[in-house]
Amino acid sequence: MEDDNKKNSIEKLKKTGMIILPSLFTIANMAFGFFSIIAASNRNFTLAAWFIIAAILMDMLDGRVARLVHSESSFGVEIDSLADWISFGIAPAFLLYAFVIKDYGFWGYPVAFFYTLCGALRLAKYNLKAHFGEEDAKDYFKGLPIPGAAGILASFVLAYSMLEVSGSVRNIKWIMHQMPFLYGAIPFIMIALSLLMLSSVPYGAFKKKNVVKPRSLRKLFFVLTVILLIIAYPQNALFFFFSLYVASGIVLLIFKRISSLRNK
Repeated sequence: MEDDNKKNSIEKLKKTGMIILPSLFTIANMAFGFFSIIAASNRNFTLAAWFIIAAILMDMLDGRVARLVHSESSFGVEIDSLADWISFGIAPAFLLYAFVIKDYGFWGYPVAFFYTLCGALRLAKYNLKAHFGEEDAKDYFKGLPIPGAAGILASFVLAYSMLEVSGSVRNIKWIMHQMPFLYGAIPFIMIALSLLMLSSVPYGAFKKKNVVKPRSLRKLFFVLTVILLIIAYPQNALFFFFSLYVASGIVLLIFKRISSLRNK
């Protein structure tokens, strides 16, 4: 009996650990989002942007860990969404308001709020699907995931901030040449990202276990190129790859529409 009780206790501890482990990454995600808001309020915009990037990394890890240890739950879905709203809905909107759109006066308020609102609606929509067993397929999300929208805004701040120290920091010149134009277009970019979050545009989900295990030399070369670019030009490479991800959904939608027209 004692041995059975010990085994049951050990199993309970293991299950508790499996449930807690993903939550630790979720809490880290939430903490980085909160720290980003504090940093932005102190006008430390670069640090605030890096905190959002760190939150995205934590968000990627908590989902993978939860699937790895089979500890996905309704509680996990809810707490993850709350963390995502802080880190990817509120923090980027506050950062971009303080960094750029405050200069637009009154109109900066509705633009920042619209992004935050659409982020909340996006997460609520995803939660409803999860609760009713209607989650997006493992291959694609319907609509731009909120971390993708936050990533492009945070990486824009990182890239644009390099203009002040462009002489001492390595950068990709053709990306830096676009920064002044993008700075002026930020309100429209935020509105576009907000609408994409609520759209049905397909975006890669990368949920499969073998997605990070390249099975061919071409895929391995691509992964190594991405890693090397991020190491060599972190700010520019992050902005480029987040932009590429946002554009990929639109390109995929056009391709699917053309394919469906051809098959008719």
